[in-house]
Amino acid sequence: MKRSFQTFPLKKACGIRMLILDVDGVMTAGSIFMDNTGDEMKAFNVRDGHGIKLLQRAGIRVGILTGRTSGVVKSRATDLGIEHVVQGSLNKMEGLEALLSGTGLLAENCACMGDDVLDLPPMRHCALGFAPNDAHPSVLKHADWVSGFDGGHGAVRQVAEGLILANDVWDQVIQEPYGVSPTDCGWTV
Repeated sequence: MKRSFQTFPLKKACGIRMLILDVDGVMTAGSIFMDNTGDEMKAFNVRDGHGIKLLQRAGIRVGILTGRTSGVVKSRATDLGIEHVVQGSLNKMEGLEALLSGTGLLAENCACMGDDVLDLPPMRHCALGFAPNDAHPSVLKHADWVSGFDGGHGAVRQVAEGLILANDVWDQVIQEPYGVSPTDCGWTV
């Protein structure tokens, strides 16, 4: 079953240098709140944000590839120190190429996490494709691994921990500073 800790593709995830994330449905629960002036608000999960910071401390970059354009996304990316952001990408393969061109990385060095059919082309093109638990059925079918958490509710954090574990940097990034082992977080190694 793709959703268990035991099935995380540790060997294939070793050497991943960047995690590319969709926003709506991955970094958020997929809801968009608008006030009567059209200003947009999104709710981001703080633990997912900390997972992103842990990845960065592990030397794994994070990028954002989203089909919508939002000032909220730009603000969240800035807040988290995410430098590589492509918004308004309705053709996500073109968006992936644009994102990668600014990093010097190849798709085979990257993992991509998405939740809808728009995300499938870059997920398939990268070394690994991840999905939140509540992703579209076609994405669940094609993902290399599915988080046990829904989008915006810890899915990014879980993938971040898996990548940190796969790249053998858990001790320096999580164990030493926080005294937390992989088994404390549900990982069986």
